[in-house]
Amino acid sequence: MTKRVYPIVTVVGAAQVISHAGAYYLPAVMAVPASIELSISSATVYAGLSLALAVSGLVGPTAGKLVDRFGGRPVLIASNLLLAAGLSLLALAQGLGLLLLAYAVLGLGMATGMFEVAFAAIVRIFGKKSHNALVGVTMVAGFASVAGWTISVFVEERYGWRGVCWFWAAMNVLVALPLNAFIPRASASADPEAPAESHNQTAQPSTIVLDPKREKYITVLLAFVFASSGFISMGMMSHLPRLLEGVGVPLAIAFSIGALVGPAQITGRILDFTFLRRLHPLIGTRIAAVAHPLGIAVLVVLGAPFAALFVILHGLGNGILIIARGTLPLALFGPQGFGRRQGWLTMPAKFAQAIAPFTFGLALTQWGTGVLWLTFGLAMFSFAALCLITVTSSTQPKSEL
Repeated sequence: MTKRVYPIVTVVGAAQVISHAGAYYLPAVMAVPASIELSISSATVYAGLSLALAVSGLVGPTAGKLVDRFGGRPVLIASNLLLAAGLSLLALAQGLGLLLLAYAVLGLGMATGMFEVAFAAIVRIFGKKSHNALVGVTMVAGFASVAGWTISVFVEERYGWRGVCWFWAAMNVLVALPLNAFIPRASASADPEAPAESHNQTAQPSTIVLDPKREKYITVLLAFVFASSGFISMGMMSHLPRLLEGVGVPLAIAFSIGALVGPAQITGRILDFTFLRRLHPLIGTRIAAVAHPLGIAVLVVLGAPFAALFVILHGLGNGILIIARGTLPLALFGPQGFGRRQGWLTMPAKFAQAIAPFTFGLALTQWGTGVLWLTFGLAMFSFAALCLITVTSSTQPKSEL
């Protein structure tokens, strides 16, 4: 990355840490105390997160379209205000109605402020030379789970679950919003071939031209890949300790082993930035897609003593697959209309993530560790879908890779 890229990657990544910590990772800390105080089940609190993800999926294409038209800065700033509003409503909730309303508002904030929009904001600035910047953002944001859970637990022990909500609402307004305001306008692009800050989208250069049928074909395949990986990732995040317990790992140790996912994801992103950057993103994504099935094979054949290796392989693959949500569409389609396309590509993934905690939990209850065959099959179908996409001269990106 050039010196001009580093500040933008740092501020966008740091803002993503705060956005994710106050949205994705909040229920794990506040679900139980909030359910006790509000006299509802903890599952209902998690259902609120599913509602937020569903709203995020529906609004995603519109958010991406706004980035294409106005650049990433105003959309990401709006997301911080929406996230702060949703968290404030959550802190004020006295019953189920306001709780669900709060999560619906959080869904709007997630639609306008998570990775998909951050990726679109980066591409809006750097155009076809965005690969390293996209990887950099995910590397910085990879600390969201560690920072989010650690800080939230600390605040909850002293000020309760409502205090946690108020804390992250304040962080969105006082820290993340100013960070996102630092993002330059798209017209101040570091890439002379990136789209200019103009409402005339037809004037923007297109580096990759695909036949409409082929474009639709690739879009469907990528949407399936992102939905499958999203389901696996969210399901594992919600139930990994319980799954490991089912294969014979003591529960206390299962939590410690499960914590390896975060460092493994960051390691995967480092690998993408160093070794895999020499390959077309499609190749790296195929390698990442088989990491989870390989981990399952290790766990099934070798058993509980190798549970840590299973978790590490899953984390490595998932870390790269998250990056692929930005780098792969950029490589295959180019930068023009990137935000809108991101919204449509990731919409099925948001719905898959929304149903994953319940569906995966139900399957784990009914099938036990047999649920691994479900994720094994989804991952292998994703690999097959990626193999159906071929790299031609028209889809070969001209970038710094």
